[in-house]
Amino acid sequence: MFELASHLQHYAWGSTTAIPEFLGCEPDGRPWAEAWFGAHPLAPATVPGGTGLDAVIAKERDRMLGPDVARAFGGQLPFLLKVIAAESPLSLQVHPSREHAAESFAAESAAGIALDSPRRIYRDANHKPEMLIALTRFTALCGFRTPRRAAVILDGLGTALTDRLHRLLVDNPTAHGMRAAFRTLVSASLRPAPEAVDAVVEACRARAAAGISPSPRIDRFVSLLADHHPGDPGVVAALLLNPVTLQSGEAMYVPAGALHAYLHGTGLEIMATSDNVLRAGLTAKRVDADEVLQCVSVTAAPPLRVAPERQNPTSIAYYAPVDDFELAVTELSDPDDPMAGTHPIPGSGPRIVLGLEGSATLETTTGSHALRAGQAVFVPAADGPLRARGHGSFAQASVP
Repeated sequence: MFELASHLQHYAWGSTTAIPEFLGCEPDGRPWAEAWFGAHPLAPATVPGGTGLDAVIAKERDRMLGPDVARAFGGQLPFLLKVIAAESPLSLQVHPSREHAAESFAAESAAGIALDSPRRIYRDANHKPEMLIALTRFTALCGFRTPRRAAVILDGLGTALTDRLHRLLVDNPTAHGMRAAFRTLVSASLRPAPEAVDAVVEACRARAAAGISPSPRIDRFVSLLADHHPGDPGVVAALLLNPVTLQSGEAMYVPAGALHAYLHGTGLEIMATSDNVLRAGLTAKRVDADEVLQCVSVTAAPPLRVAPERQNPTSIAYYAPVDDFELAVTELSDPDDPMAGTHPIPGSGPRIVLGLEGSATLETTTGSHALRAGQAVFVPAADGPLRARGHGSFAQASVP
């Protein structure tokens, strides 16, 4: 087992306290948005001595990953585990499919665009499906409503922009109508002026205050987004999307092509090892509307909530419909006794184990490691089965 130090990301939307408290660090006044526990070459976790986990794996791929995983994923760890702490809303975004990412990454590389260039859109050749498990109450937007339901949300707001969107959806209550409505908001040639967006926000606030909203939650989300991104057309796009509220322990899967925005809360994210993010709005970063429109799925779909499955008396697993990752949570309630028995932890292959609460002792055939909340270890495939004892909980990211 290798102890891991996370790679921290200090994005502006992060919380100044949630991740430092989780990791047992002193806050420094900066926003701590994400802690990455993985082997992405742009931001790998490190082992003692400062070597990146990607380099550790590259030296002994079969021992670290196991021959099957090494072969299936080109010698790369296929998943990335993160702690995410959103104090304010993230960008309205979508992630590409594996095929689109590979083609686009190859095209940008052939054009000689450096990975760190501001012209670069695709940072790697992989897709980025992801699953979020809430550690606190977590709010988000994810996926498009049905056109008819979105038309009901827009109806009666009485602004020129919402009337135009409403007509599009009533005249064509299909995925084509929804794509046209979304294109109206984000396309460079069609996007509305800030004044038109502000009018919609005021109409939503007035409707909510009057108690006549068909969706009070989405009106609150529109107001929240406008506070952080006034005049941004992505604020109005929220009216086309599903609002989501997750309580602690609840999970949501976000497939490639699903338009989404995380709004507030702390959670665990597990995803394919990728940093490909295509932004449609609600950000000071680069907006890639044309790429978003190529990749986005406008087919109506409810948020994909993932119910955990009981694996044994101590562990539950969250399964996503992808080959890259799965995540399990183990809760131990043994007395603080070094002689207490150990519990088998389901899973095999390369694993990252992250302490959530309390403490535990992890054991494999090669040794043991004491794990506290906020600490993480990488367990190579060659270490074999994992057992644990202690009083607390931890998450285990692995390959299905």
